Amino acid sequence: MKEAVFIVPGIGNSGPEHWQSLWEREHPHWRRLVVDDWDRVECDDWVSAIDRQIGPHHANTVIVAHSLGCLAVAHWAARTNARVRGALLVAVPDPETPAFPKAAATGFAPLPSKRLVFASVVVSSSNDPYGSEQYAQACAAAWGSDWVRAGARGHLNAQSGLGNWAEGLKLVEKLHAGK
Repeated sequence: MKEAVFIVPGIGNSGPEHWQSLWEREHPHWRRLVVDDWDRVECDDWVSAIDRQIGPHHANTVIVAHSLGCLAVAHWAARTNARVRGALLVAVPDPETPAFPKAAATGFAPLPSKRLVFASVVVSSSNDPYGSEQYAQACAAAWGSDWVRAGARGHLNAQSGLGNWAEGLKLVEKLHAGK
């Protein structure tokens, strides 16, 4: 697939065995968010970085966000007029839960509940320690996103054993196709 994809990892930058990193290796023309510090995160810094890096041809781009990256994309979407083709938002964390890394990630609450102006899909796991399935469903409803239940797969990261995560890649293809 030669379509434009912009990867927005979560805190820590999705390591080498994370499905985002595996996809990026298979598609070297895909771009990945670049920030100064992946371990101490300020929402406004990430939103500014997304805005600068999304590129001039953003209308054909699908954003692929994981965890904290989903929150950054929601904040970005609420503050910009830029339209993308779509966004895959995987494992949306709840910034109000005790598991959320509040000391390392600031400025993400309250989360915007504004409907996104582009197609989007929220994918959640029934046993994600950072955000409940109900929270993901509520975000999907507020953002006008489709919601996909991934089963009991933890935080949908490298430890979830997803590997190249073919199901997620199919969702990216559907967003590019406008389905």
